[in-house]
Amino acid sequence: MSDSTDFAAEYLAGATMPALIGGRWVEAEHRATLTTRDPGTGAPLAKVPAMDRGDVDHAVQAAHHAFRHSGWATMSAAERGVLLHRLADEVERRKLAIARVEAADAGKILTQAEGDVQNLVDTLRYFIEMSLRVQRRTPLAVRGHEAATVRLPWGACGFIFPWNFPFLLIGWGISPALVAGNTVVIKPAEDTPLSALMLGRIAQEVGIPDGVINVVTGTGEAAGAALAGHPGLRRMSFTGSPEVGRLVAEACGRNLVPVKLELGGKGAAVVFDDVDIDATADKLAKAITFHTGQVCCDATRWLVQRSIYDRFVEACVARLEQIRVGYQLEPATQMGPVVNAKQRERVLGYLDRGRAEGAKLVLPGGRANVPGHDGFYVKPALLAGSLDNVAAREEIFGPVAYLTPFDDEEQAVALANDTDYGLANSVWSADLDRARQVAEQMVAGNSWINAHNVFPLGVPYGGIKKSGMGGGVLSVEAFLDYTRGLSVVRPL
Repeated sequence: MSDSTDFAAEYLAGATMPALIGGRWVEAEHRATLTTRDPGTGAPLAKVPAMDRGDVDHAVQAAHHAFRHSGWATMSAAERGVLLHRLADEVERRKLAIARVEAADAGKILTQAEGDVQNLVDTLRYFIEMSLRVQRRTPLAVRGHEAATVRLPWGACGFIFPWNFPFLLIGWGISPALVAGNTVVIKPAEDTPLSALMLGRIAQEVGIPDGVINVVTGTGEAAGAALAGHPGLRRMSFTGSPEVGRLVAEACGRNLVPVKLELGGKGAAVVFDDVDIDATADKLAKAITFHTGQVCCDATRWLVQRSIYDRFVEACVARLEQIRVGYQLEPATQMGPVVNAKQRERVLGYLDRGRAEGAKLVLPGGRANVPGHDGFYVKPALLAGSLDNVAAREEIFGPVAYLTPFDDEEQAVALANDTDYGLANSVWSADLDRARQVAEQMVAGNSWINAHNVFPLGVPYGGIKKSGMGGGVLSVEAFLDYTRGLSVVRPL
């Protein structure tokens, strides 16, 4: 196995990195390529195949063949666990190399990228251990019959992942599918494909059978649409925007393929007047600037009790003005770039639209100048005013929060729930009884208390309404999603 430093250098050398189908490293049938770039400099990193329908069909066929003939689906959970533990161990050994590539490809601060790599390792190990404990056959007490239900893997499963957490979300997605005995086809985002290809290579090196893990690269319109609409899949998972999620769901619906959608959010942070103002402002400032606000479950609507509203806003402005925006691989950087020029213009456009609709620019934000780096940088921004504003209602996906005051618990809950999204909210209060009461009234998949962006293994994480459908991740629910039920019955 290659040295960790050399391993990273290969993926950042500007060469064309092939895709993985059925154990073979291949170009696109039509030889087309895409260039992935460093968001912090705009410089090209590498080229990857721009695959289309024919390539995706080969990948799904390879996954189907591996499911039927590689022995993966019929191994015991312990046998699969041995191979997957080897995969987790080798990923952990190469953590820094993978993180360097992830940081360069996605614009992540290096320490955050290292955390994402470790997250995949921990998630995979969690599901391996779960698979050893979950009962696959359950006898049923049915009069006059010998009966049982059996949980079995589905087959070839498709996954489309976004650019904000490329490696971490692969772990969240494919770990339960693999430990259950399924095979997978991964389609990473066109902006951030490199870490998925690295994972495919490591999987091959540690002995995961050919075709169990396949990685196809390309645009969403070509490779992504082809995967979502492929009738040979047995399950589909998409993580991304609600707009594209609808298209994926429609495509899966035509083939009657079950689909899990993990979509966007417009979360609220409800801040009561008994909090430590400075500490709470600091935590929310860190949340909104983490990965430059490109986090679907972020608290982007800050609802603050009126009696402390002015002091809280002042504390937030002071904290955000101190954020050091810079190149993601420089140690002093606290917030790096957004992923590309399109995303930068999206963030800046929402600031303009929000102001045009009457929002007050409490902290104006705008483009950030990082000397020596011609990347896609923006400053943190705070807006305030009515929640009818476009910047308060639509997902911006940048370091932007929108503030408004509330008077009492009833109004706070009403404001928090007045959204088309339903992913994650947080409640901030020293009164834990009140915090729990408010948290349980949220119309969303997740409510956090005195914290935001909390993902302990074993707790289901998922969304409702425009934020998703199909069950949570990180829990036994996800494992069961990737098994199908079979009833076996014998009359007595």
